[in-house]
Amino acid sequence: MSALNEQQRMMVESARRYVHARIVEPRLDQALDRTAEFPHAVLRELWEQGLLNLELPEDVGGAGLSCHDHALVLEEINYGCLGIGTSAVANSLAALPLMLCDNDTARRRYLSLLTAEPRFAAFACSEPDAGSDVANLSTRYIVRGDACVLNGRKRWITNADVADFYVVFAREHGSRGHQGISAFVVEAGTPGLRWDSLIHKLGQRCSHTGDVVLEDVEVPLANRIAGPGHGFKLAMATFDRSRPWIAAGAAGVIRRARDESVRYAMQRKTFGEAIVNHQMVSAMLADMEIAYQATRLLCLEAAREVDAGNLRGSHSACAKAFGGDAAMRATTDAVQVFGGYGYTQDFVVEKLMRDAKLLQIYEGTSQVQRMVIARDLVRQFS
Repeated sequence: MSALNEQQRMMVESARRYVHARIVEPRLDQALDRTAEFPHAVLRELWEQGLLNLELPEDVGGAGLSCHDHALVLEEINYGCLGIGTSAVANSLAALPLMLCDNDTARRRYLSLLTAEPRFAAFACSEPDAGSDVANLSTRYIVRGDACVLNGRKRWITNADVADFYVVFAREHGSRGHQGISAFVVEAGTPGLRWDSLIHKLGQRCSHTGDVVLEDVEVPLANRIAGPGHGFKLAMATFDRSRPWIAAGAAGVIRRARDESVRYAMQRKTFGEAIVNHQMVSAMLADMEIAYQATRLLCLEAAREVDAGNLRGSHSACAKAFGGDAAMRATTDAVQVFGGYGYTQDFVVEKLMRDAKLLQIYEGTSQVQRMVIARDLVRQFS
């Protein structure tokens, strides 16, 4: 942490102490994984310590910190548990469209809810047939007087069952492609809005994911934060700014896999000596360290580009694609280091491997990130 300023060092140290004392040492991460219980208590404590919603602006009661600062803290939270980290960052994902929109009234009203007390929000873009392909979403709305009426189903929505409000993307009836897509803030409890079908996942099980159903949901025009055609741009701008957070999660889980593996390899003996001295094991440990250092550097560089306003999508896409793939390799190797024990729930590495897989999928798969990167390269040479 030598390259960090004093405020950043204190923030990281605070988060690290909390994560070790509250999550890692009591094995809370494994307990929550078994029960799939939403981490209400942990998220409340993180909020009370000022470790949530870090990028919310000061004029709504937020800390107004940078993406770089946020990434540093997210690495620590995700070291403890990727599921907790995903639930925590879901608030920031829902907040970003409000931070970027021109509707100042809605921005102040809903962002202030997140800073006044520990509340949750959800970003509702993905659908059963439109995940990474946002332009093909089918949720529709019509304008009726001074309101819009929304109908559709959203899927893969983090915090679906606990959110106090949802940022919902929908297209104007009759429009096609990215044209006509708008964005709305819809409050929980609005007639016709409900969450449905919590999804039982391979990993990150304490982070709740489900469907959000909209049946003739009437939303005031005042809650439209992006009009027809601008909703798609708002969604893309959100992802460009949020993908360093996923890379931060990857850095955290890689570091955890590395630490667990090194400690185990120093204690476990085969053929008369600690397995850390076996060449093939030591090579896997070295690869984990390489993966951690590279992922962290890509993450923080992408975060700095976001803070500088340089929003070429490939910066964030490189960090997310590399980090997600590296995390999957590192956690799989961690299970291999532990051998048969790594395949049991007695040790955390099997959970790390299951959790890491989602890093290659959500907020645009690793394959979609490569498409973003390749298109950006072509533009540079055109």
